[in-house]
Amino acid sequence: MSQRAQFLTHDVLNQPEPMPAYNAWLGDRPLREAVEREGGAWAAGTLTEYGSLAGGALMELGAQANENRPKLRSFDRYGRRIDEVEFHPAYHELMRQAMRVGVHSFAWRNADEPGAHVARAALMYMGNQAEAGTACPLTMTHAAVPALLQAPELAAEWLPRVTALEYDPRSIPAGDKTACMIGMGMTEKQGGSDVRSNTTRAIRQSDGGYELVGHKFFFSAPMCDAHLVLAQAEGGLSCFLVPRFLPDGTRNAVEIQRLKDKLGDWSNASAEVEFLGASASMVGREGRGVATIIEMVALTRLDCMTGSAALMRQALVQALHHASQRRAFGRLLIDQPLMRNVLADLALESEAAVALAMRVARAVDSTARNKEEAAFARIATAIGKYWICKRCPPMVNEAQECLGGIGYVEDNNLPRLYRQAPLNSIWEGSGNVQCLDVLRALKKEPDSAQALLDELATVRGQSKDLDREVQWLVATFTDAEGLEARSRLVVERAALALQAAVLLKGGDPLVAEGFCRSRLGGERGLAFGTLDPKAPLSALIRRAAIEG
Repeated sequence: MSQRAQFLTHDVLNQPEPMPAYNAWLGDRPLREAVEREGGAWAAGTLTEYGSLAGGALMELGAQANENRPKLRSFDRYGRRIDEVEFHPAYHELMRQAMRVGVHSFAWRNADEPGAHVARAALMYMGNQAEAGTACPLTMTHAAVPALLQAPELAAEWLPRVTALEYDPRSIPAGDKTACMIGMGMTEKQGGSDVRSNTTRAIRQSDGGYELVGHKFFFSAPMCDAHLVLAQAEGGLSCFLVPRFLPDGTRNAVEIQRLKDKLGDWSNASAEVEFLGASASMVGREGRGVATIIEMVALTRLDCMTGSAALMRQALVQALHHASQRRAFGRLLIDQPLMRNVLADLALESEAAVALAMRVARAVDSTARNKEEAAFARIATAIGKYWICKRCPPMVNEAQECLGGIGYVEDNNLPRLYRQAPLNSIWEGSGNVQCLDVLRALKKEPDSAQALLDELATVRGQSKDLDREVQWLVATFTDAEGLEARSRLVVERAALALQAAVLLKGGDPLVAEGFCRSRLGGERGLAFGTLDPKAPLSALIRRAAIEG
């Protein structure tokens, strides 16, 4: 034995190999089945192409973009104000690849194809698994289209650039660019979700335009080419488009005060800004600002649930990968009965999340053609946004436990997923806001409440547990006393019933049965890993495993 060999203390044993690249579309059976069920399978070519990137090269780019956070450059070297946010090249490449396949515009470019919103949601779902920090500008650019259509002149100017399959991050006037992004600025210090308390003023100018004076406490993706902003005009709260640059090349009077130091979402920039007479154009009717952006809010909420479902899927992928190679007490973790229960339960939760997200995407897709689906979308979006976003943080944490200590170390991507996990429950209205929106729909939109019940009725008789749950919901909907105080319970149970209905209607029977028994009936604890031992644990794990 050499002298050096005497000091070798260990070999690396019983550690998994690094996660190999995979195709996030071809390898995800629950996603493929959900997209086919909801009418988006015709886009399989684009989904396959982007799936190979999302499960491969984009993963490393996501890690790099988080290690190198955006930096605010308020002034140039000569003291001139520039308000530039500098991003790492990895972030730019993530954006470039996402916009190349149309994560921001696929639904609008294929608006004549039923299921376009479903396919676009699947693109978002895969991209968010690699890096969720790009979601903010991609989502807002996608969601801005319905608002812009309410201002035909602005739409004619902006939509060709907003829907272009290019990424152009140059800081120049929008008219000189090949492609543009749209952000939004709604929240002020004093109001939060209560946007009607906004104090930013819109002052009408002699040429018909407006100047804004005020602030925004959360100004998402400040490097976007324009932002949709709410401000108080003479006729009340109105919506405005605020470009970053004016046509003559000068900066608009929007000054970035600072970037937010956020818990997660590190690769993306969120800012506080002040409007110092910023040039703006009205979008929609004066005094109808909330109504103008309501469709935008619905689309961003759909992306919230899709994004949370994506984080849940990626956490599950990491847990399965680790457990299939790590040994403990003489067996692989994945063969240990208790670990199998945990993994199967996580798989069940993940599949139910993506199934509901794609069902809501189909409802959104059908809104213009089907009034019943439009009514269903109004209530189901808030229900799904509430519940899927609520389930994301505990599920990601459970996946960390499957890895043990290395699941808490930054070399692994689970800490990044865990920091990201709470965001979607806060963005676009926190849990209470979603519950109040559901309550409002129940009280003031009988067609939405009926659409929800009609959806649940499509599987009547297929599960005694679900039938009993629907009876409880019907009785609760008609009992207005104390409904607001317990609306979280109502929305939670409505979400579980909806997930069960979607799985029963077209999902795998073993998954549907397992979900109904564990979430709606039987004996089950509050934590993951408390399924009935007789549940189809092996089948659930096999379905969740990466294929190919």
